[in-house]
Amino acid sequence: MTTNETTAPNQPGPIGFARMAGSSIAGRDAAPWVTDFLNAAYYRRAREERAVDDLRLAFSVLTTYWYRKDPTRRLRVTDLPAFHRAFGGERFGNKGWLDREALERGAAALIGDWFPEAYADAERRGWGIAFETPEDKAAYDHAHRLALAKVGELTAESAPLDQQVWHTYDPVEMPSAEAVIAALTKPETWPDYASELGRFTPLRPGGLLNQTFEIEVAAGTDKPVPLWTRGYVTITTLVTPEDPKALHNWFEGLEAGMKQHGEPRIVPEGGEPLVGFDLTTHAGHFMGSGHNRLVLYALDGKAYARAAGTWDPMSWHLDKAYQSQGKDAQHAFWGVGNEPELSMLHQIAIALGAQ
Repeated sequence: MTTNETTAPNQPGPIGFARMAGSSIAGRDAAPWVTDFLNAAYYRRAREERAVDDLRLAFSVLTTYWYRKDPTRRLRVTDLPAFHRAFGGERFGNKGWLDREALERGAAALIGDWFPEAYADAERRGWGIAFETPEDKAAYDHAHRLALAKVGELTAESAPLDQQVWHTYDPVEMPSAEAVIAALTKPETWPDYASELGRFTPLRPGGLLNQTFEIEVAAGTDKPVPLWTRGYVTITTLVTPEDPKALHNWFEGLEAGMKQHGEPRIVPEGGEPLVGFDLTTHAGHFMGSGHNRLVLYALDGKAYARAAGTWDPMSWHLDKAYQSQGKDAQHAFWGVGNEPELSMLHQIAIALGAQ
Protein backbone atom coordinates (compact mmCIF):
# COMPACT_ATOMS: atom_id res chain seq x y z
CA MET A 1 0.00 0.00 0.00
CA THR A 2 1.26 3.45 -0.82
CA THR A 3 1.64 5.63 2.28
CA ASN A 4 -0.19 8.92 2.01
CA GLU A 5 -1.86 11.41 4.30
CA THR A 6 -5.32 9.83 4.09
CA THR A 7 -5.94 6.14 3.57
CA ALA A 8 -9.65 6.36 4.41
CA PRO A 9 -12.14 9.24 4.34
CA ASN A 10 -11.46 11.74 7.14
CA GLN A 11 -8.82 9.52 8.77
CA PRO A 12 -5.13 10.40 9.16
CA GLY A 13 -2.50 8.48 7.24
CA PRO A 14 0.60 7.15 9.03
CA ILE A 15 2.38 10.50 8.77
CA GLY A 16 -0.67 12.40 10.03
CA PHE A 17 -0.99 9.96 12.92
CA ALA A 18 2.66 10.50 13.86
CA ARG A 19 2.16 14.26 13.88
CA MET A 20 -0.41 13.88 16.66
CA ALA A 21 2.12 12.36 19.07
CA GLY A 22 2.42 14.03 22.45
CA SER A 23 0.80 17.25 23.57
CA SER A 24 0.06 20.45 21.67
CA ILE A 25 2.14 22.42 24.20
CA ALA A 26 5.30 20.34 23.69
CA GLY A 27 7.44 20.27 20.55
CA ARG A 28 8.94 17.06 19.23
CA ASP A 29 12.38 17.88 20.63
CA ALA A 30 10.81 18.19 24.10
CA ALA A 31 9.18 14.75 23.99
CA PRO A 32 12.14 12.81 25.50
CA TRP A 33 12.57 15.01 28.57
CA VAL A 34 8.82 15.51 29.08
CA THR A 35 8.33 11.73 29.00
CA ASP A 36 11.26 11.27 31.40
CA PHE A 37 9.74 13.84 33.78
CA LEU A 38 6.34 12.09 33.77
CA ASN A 39 8.03 8.72 34.22
CA ALA A 40 9.92 10.01 37.26
CA ALA A 41 6.77 11.54 38.74
CA TYR A 42 4.55 8.51 38.21
CA TYR A 43 4.98 5.77 35.61
CA ARG A 44 8.35 4.39 36.72
CA ARG A 45 7.62 4.62 40.42
CA ALA A 46 6.70 1.39 42.14
CA ARG A 47 2.97 0.71 41.76
CA GLU A 48 2.37 0.85 45.52
CA GLU A 49 4.04 4.27 45.69
CA ARG A 50 2.01 5.91 42.93
CA ALA A 51 -0.87 8.34 43.38
CA VAL A 52 -2.77 9.56 40.33
CA ASP A 53 -2.87 13.12 41.64
CA ASP A 54 0.94 13.14 41.57
CA LEU A 55 0.65 12.60 37.81
CA ARG A 56 -1.90 15.41 37.56
CA LEU A 57 0.48 17.60 39.57
CA ALA A 58 3.35 16.79 37.18
CA PHE A 59 1.17 17.70 34.19
CA SER A 60 0.20 20.92 35.95
CA VAL A 61 3.88 21.79 36.45
CA LEU A 62 4.46 21.39 32.72
CA THR A 63 1.31 23.27 31.70
CA THR A 64 1.77 26.09 34.21
CA TYR A 65 5.40 26.57 33.22
CA TRP A 66 4.43 26.65 29.53
CA TYR A 67 1.64 29.19 30.08
CA ARG A 68 3.68 31.52 32.29
CA LYS A 69 6.85 31.46 30.21
CA ASP A 70 5.44 31.98 26.73
CA PRO A 71 2.06 30.47 25.76
CA THR A 72 2.60 31.36 22.10
CA ARG A 73 5.22 28.63 21.68
CA ARG A 74 5.61 24.98 22.58
CA LEU A 75 8.00 23.61 25.18
CA ARG A 76 11.36 22.81 23.62
CA VAL A 77 14.59 21.05 24.47
CA THR A 78 15.85 24.49 25.51
CA ASP A 79 13.46 24.30 28.49
CA LEU A 80 15.18 21.19 29.82
CA PRO A 81 17.93 23.03 31.76
CA ALA A 82 15.35 24.87 33.88
CA PHE A 83 13.63 21.59 34.77
CA HIS A 84 16.99 19.94 35.48
CA ARG A 85 17.95 22.73 37.87
CA ALA A 86 14.62 22.46 39.69
CA PHE A 87 14.21 18.67 39.79
CA GLY A 88 17.63 17.12 39.13
CA GLY A 89 18.78 17.31 42.73
CA GLU A 90 15.44 15.98 43.94
CA ARG A 91 15.90 12.86 41.80
CA PHE A 92 19.49 12.23 42.86
CA GLY A 93 19.67 9.39 45.38
CA ASN A 94 15.97 8.56 44.94
CA LYS A 95 16.26 6.06 42.07
CA GLY A 96 15.60 8.96 39.72
CA TRP A 97 12.02 9.23 40.99
CA LEU A 98 10.05 12.24 42.18
CA ASP A 99 7.69 11.69 45.11
CA ARG A 100 4.99 14.20 46.05
CA GLU A 101 7.21 16.31 48.27
CA ALA A 102 9.96 16.39 45.66
CA LEU A 103 7.47 17.43 42.99
CA GLU A 104 6.22 20.28 45.15
CA ARG A 105 9.70 21.48 46.10
CA GLY A 106 10.86 21.35 42.50
CA ALA A 107 7.74 23.15 41.28
CA ALA A 108 8.27 25.90 43.86
CA ALA A 109 11.84 26.34 42.61
CA LEU A 110 10.80 26.31 38.95
CA ILE A 111 7.63 28.40 39.08
CA GLY A 112 7.37 30.09 42.48
CA ASP A 113 6.85 29.38 46.17
CA TRP A 114 3.12 29.96 45.70
CA PHE A 115 2.64 27.03 43.31
CA PRO A 116 2.01 24.09 45.70
CA GLU A 117 -0.65 26.00 47.61
CA ALA A 118 -2.25 27.30 44.43
CA TYR A 119 -2.41 23.82 42.93
CA ALA A 120 -4.31 22.62 46.00
CA ASP A 121 -6.81 25.49 45.71
CA ALA A 122 -9.72 24.92 43.32
CA GLU A 123 -10.21 28.69 43.08
CA ARG A 124 -6.73 29.04 41.60
CA ARG A 125 -6.64 25.90 39.47
CA GLY A 126 -8.20 25.42 36.04
CA TRP A 127 -7.43 23.95 32.60
CA GLY A 128 -4.65 21.98 34.30
CA ILE A 129 -2.89 25.21 35.31
CA ALA A 130 -2.21 26.63 38.77
CA PHE A 131 -2.62 30.41 38.94
CA GLU A 132 -0.99 32.70 41.46
CA THR A 133 -4.29 34.52 42.14
CA PRO A 134 -7.99 34.04 41.32
CA GLU A 135 -7.70 37.15 39.18
CA ASP A 136 -4.99 35.49 37.10
CA LYS A 137 -7.28 32.52 36.60
CA ALA A 138 -10.13 34.78 35.49
CA ALA A 139 -7.80 36.33 32.91
CA TYR A 140 -6.81 33.00 31.35
CA ASP A 141 -6.53 33.29 27.56
CA HIS A 142 -7.84 30.19 25.77
CA ALA A 143 -6.60 31.40 22.40
CA HIS A 144 -2.99 30.37 22.95
CA ARG A 145 -3.48 26.62 23.37
CA LEU A 146 -6.20 26.57 20.73
CA ALA A 147 -3.75 28.14 18.27
CA LEU A 148 -1.08 25.55 19.06
CA ALA A 149 -3.61 22.71 18.76
CA LYS A 150 -4.55 23.57 15.17
CA VAL A 151 -7.86 21.71 15.44
CA GLY A 152 -9.05 20.26 12.15
CA GLU A 153 -12.52 19.70 10.75
CA LEU A 154 -15.16 17.60 12.48
CA THR A 155 -15.13 13.97 11.33
CA ALA A 156 -18.27 12.17 12.49
CA GLU A 157 -18.75 8.60 11.25
CA SER A 158 -20.02 8.35 7.67
CA ALA A 159 -19.82 4.64 6.77
CA PRO A 160 -23.07 2.71 6.15
CA LEU A 161 -24.76 1.88 9.44
CA ASP A 162 -24.11 -1.84 9.13
CA GLN A 163 -20.37 -1.21 8.77
CA GLN A 164 -20.02 1.04 11.80
CA VAL A 165 -18.76 -0.14 15.17
CA TRP A 166 -21.07 0.56 18.12
CA HIS A 167 -19.83 -0.24 21.58
CA THR A 168 -20.58 0.58 25.20
CA TYR A 169 -18.50 0.28 28.35
CA ASP A 170 -19.26 -0.62 31.93
CA PRO A 171 -21.29 1.90 33.97
CA VAL A 172 -19.56 3.55 36.90
CA GLU A 173 -21.53 4.49 40.02
CA MET A 174 -21.35 8.16 41.03
CA PRO A 175 -21.92 9.76 44.44
CA SER A 176 -24.90 11.70 43.07
CA ALA A 177 -26.31 12.92 39.79
CA GLU A 178 -26.26 16.52 41.00
CA ALA A 179 -22.55 16.34 41.85
CA VAL A 180 -21.62 14.87 38.46
CA ILE A 181 -23.64 17.47 36.56
CA ALA A 182 -22.07 20.28 38.59
CA ALA A 183 -18.59 18.91 37.91
CA LEU A 184 -18.90 18.18 34.19
CA THR A 185 -20.57 21.52 33.40
CA LYS A 186 -17.34 23.23 34.50
CA PRO A 187 -15.03 22.17 31.65
CA GLU A 188 -12.03 23.88 33.24
CA THR A 189 -12.11 21.19 35.96
CA TRP A 190 -11.88 18.19 33.60
CA PRO A 191 -8.06 17.92 33.93
CA ASP A 192 -8.69 17.37 37.66
CA TYR A 193 -10.16 13.96 36.78
CA ALA A 194 -7.29 12.76 34.59
CA SER A 195 -6.35 9.12 35.04
CA GLU A 196 -3.13 7.24 34.46
CA LEU A 197 -4.21 6.71 30.85
CA GLY A 198 -5.54 10.07 29.76
CA ARG A 199 -6.76 13.60 30.31
CA PHE A 200 -9.22 16.04 28.72
CA THR A 201 -8.24 19.71 28.47
CA PRO A 202 -10.84 22.23 27.21
CA LEU A 203 -9.66 24.64 24.54
CA ARG A 204 -12.51 27.16 24.37
CA PRO A 205 -14.26 29.46 26.85
CA GLY A 206 -17.79 28.65 27.93
CA GLY A 207 -19.69 25.56 29.00
CA LEU A 208 -20.17 22.09 27.55
CA LEU A 209 -22.04 22.63 24.31
CA ASN A 210 -19.58 23.36 21.46
CA GLN A 211 -16.64 22.89 23.82
CA THR A 212 -13.55 21.38 22.17
CA PHE A 213 -11.22 19.15 24.18
CA GLU A 214 -7.67 18.06 23.59
CA ILE A 215 -7.38 14.44 24.70
CA GLU A 216 -3.91 13.25 25.66
CA VAL A 217 -3.76 9.47 26.01
CA ALA A 218 -1.05 6.98 26.95
CA ALA A 219 -0.77 3.35 25.92
CA GLY A 220 1.85 0.85 27.02
CA THR A 221 2.23 2.45 30.44
CA ASP A 222 3.71 -0.83 31.67
CA LYS A 223 6.62 -0.38 29.26
CA PRO A 224 9.78 1.76 29.67
CA VAL A 225 8.51 4.41 27.24
CA PRO A 226 4.70 4.82 27.09
CA LEU A 227 3.20 5.84 23.75
CA TRP A 228 1.62 9.30 23.98
CA THR A 229 -0.74 10.68 21.38
CA ARG A 230 -3.56 13.18 21.23
CA GLY A 231 -6.85 13.83 19.51
CA TYR A 232 -9.59 16.43 19.51
CA VAL A 233 -13.33 16.16 20.11
CA THR A 234 -16.12 18.72 20.30
CA ILE A 235 -19.39 18.37 22.19
CA THR A 236 -21.84 18.73 19.32
CA THR A 237 -25.05 17.68 21.11
CA LEU A 238 -26.14 18.08 24.73
CA VAL A 239 -29.49 16.80 26.06
CA THR A 240 -30.84 17.45 29.55
CA PRO A 241 -34.20 17.31 31.37
CA GLU A 242 -34.68 20.97 30.40
CA ASP A 243 -35.84 19.64 27.00
CA PRO A 244 -37.63 16.32 27.74
CA LYS A 245 -38.45 15.62 24.10
CA ALA A 246 -34.85 16.05 22.92
CA LEU A 247 -33.66 13.94 25.87
CA HIS A 248 -36.10 11.14 25.03
CA ASN A 249 -35.32 11.15 21.30
CA TRP A 250 -31.56 11.16 21.81
CA PHE A 251 -31.60 8.21 24.20
CA GLU A 252 -34.18 6.34 22.11
CA GLY A 253 -31.96 6.64 19.03
CA LEU A 254 -28.92 5.54 21.01
CA GLU A 255 -30.68 2.46 22.39
CA ALA A 256 -31.97 1.50 18.93
CA GLY A 257 -28.47 1.67 17.47
CA MET A 258 -26.99 -0.38 20.29
CA LYS A 259 -29.63 -3.05 19.90
CA GLN A 260 -29.06 -3.26 16.15
CA HIS A 261 -25.34 -3.86 16.75
CA GLY A 262 -25.86 -6.48 19.46
CA GLU A 263 -24.81 -4.22 22.33
CA PRO A 264 -26.53 -4.07 25.74
CA ARG A 265 -28.88 -1.24 26.68
CA ILE A 266 -27.20 1.94 27.79
CA VAL A 267 -29.83 2.64 30.43
CA PRO A 268 -31.07 -0.60 32.04
CA GLU A 269 -34.79 -1.30 32.26
CA GLY A 270 -36.26 0.84 35.00
CA GLY A 271 -33.52 3.45 34.72
CA GLU A 272 -34.09 7.16 34.15
CA PRO A 273 -31.99 9.01 31.53
CA LEU A 274 -30.67 12.28 32.92
CA VAL A 275 -27.99 13.78 30.67
CA GLY A 276 -26.27 12.79 27.44
CA PHE A 277 -23.81 14.41 25.08
CA ASP A 278 -21.92 13.61 21.88
CA LEU A 279 -18.16 14.09 21.61
CA THR A 280 -17.48 14.20 17.87
CA THR A 281 -13.97 13.60 16.55
CA HIS A 282 -11.84 16.04 14.58
CA ALA A 283 -9.43 15.17 11.78
CA GLY A 284 -6.40 13.27 13.05
CA HIS A 285 -8.13 11.53 15.95
CA PHE A 286 -6.33 8.36 17.02
CA MET A 287 -9.49 6.27 16.52
CA GLY A 288 -10.41 7.76 13.18
CA SER A 289 -13.90 9.08 12.43
CA GLY A 290 -16.77 8.75 14.87
CA HIS A 291 -18.10 10.03 18.11
CA ASN A 292 -18.22 8.98 21.70
CA ARG A 293 -20.99 9.71 24.16
CA LEU A 294 -21.16 10.26 27.88
CA VAL A 295 -24.46 9.48 29.55
CA LEU A 296 -25.77 9.89 33.06
CA TYR A 297 -28.73 7.95 34.38
CA ALA A 298 -30.41 7.02 37.65
CA LEU A 299 -31.38 3.51 38.73
CA ASP A 300 -32.72 2.35 42.10
CA GLY A 301 -31.80 5.62 43.76
CA LYS A 302 -28.22 5.62 42.46
CA ALA A 303 -26.52 7.58 39.69
CA TYR A 304 -24.33 6.05 36.99
CA ALA A 305 -22.11 7.44 34.24
CA ARG A 306 -21.31 5.46 31.12
CA ALA A 307 -19.55 5.88 27.79
CA ALA A 308 -20.71 4.58 24.40
CA GLY A 309 -18.96 5.03 21.07
CA THR A 310 -19.74 4.81 17.35
CA TRP A 311 -16.90 4.55 14.84
CA ASP A 312 -16.18 4.01 11.19
CA PRO A 313 -13.91 1.04 10.36
CA MET A 314 -10.36 2.20 11.07
CA SER A 315 -7.61 2.63 8.52
CA TRP A 316 -5.07 -0.23 8.65
CA HIS A 317 -2.44 1.68 10.65
CA LEU A 318 -4.96 2.99 13.19
CA ASP A 319 -6.43 -0.48 13.61
CA LYS A 320 -2.98 -1.99 14.12
CA ALA A 321 -2.13 0.55 16.83
CA TYR A 322 -5.55 0.15 18.43
CA GLN A 323 -5.42 -3.65 18.55
CA SER A 324 -1.84 -3.79 19.83
CA GLN A 325 -2.04 -1.15 22.57
CA GLY A 326 -5.04 1.15 22.31
CA LYS A 327 -7.98 -1.22 22.83
CA ASP A 328 -7.16 -2.27 26.38
CA ALA A 329 -6.30 1.30 27.32
CA GLN A 330 -9.53 2.66 25.79
CA HIS A 331 -11.66 0.14 27.66
CA ALA A 332 -9.88 0.70 30.98
CA PHE A 333 -10.12 4.49 30.59
CA TRP A 334 -13.92 4.25 30.38
CA GLY A 335 -14.23 1.96 33.39
CA VAL A 336 -13.85 -1.63 32.15
CA GLY A 337 -11.97 -3.76 34.67
CA ASN A 338 -12.78 -1.56 37.66
CA GLU A 339 -9.24 -0.17 38.00
CA PRO A 340 -9.79 3.36 39.38
CA GLU A 341 -6.30 4.65 38.62
CA LEU A 342 -6.86 3.94 34.91
CA SER A 343 -10.40 5.29 34.50
CA MET A 344 -11.48 8.91 34.22
CA LEU A 345 -15.02 8.02 35.28
CA HIS A 346 -13.70 6.38 38.43
CA GLN A 347 -11.54 9.43 39.11
CA ILE A 348 -14.64 11.62 38.87
CA ALA A 349 -16.46 9.37 41.33
CA ILE A 350 -13.50 9.41 43.74
CA ALA A 351 -13.10 13.19 43.55
CA LEU A 352 -16.80 13.87 44.11
CA GLY A 353 -17.00 11.32 46.91
CA ALA A 354 -14.19 13.09 48.74
CA GLN A 355 -15.97 16.46 48.68
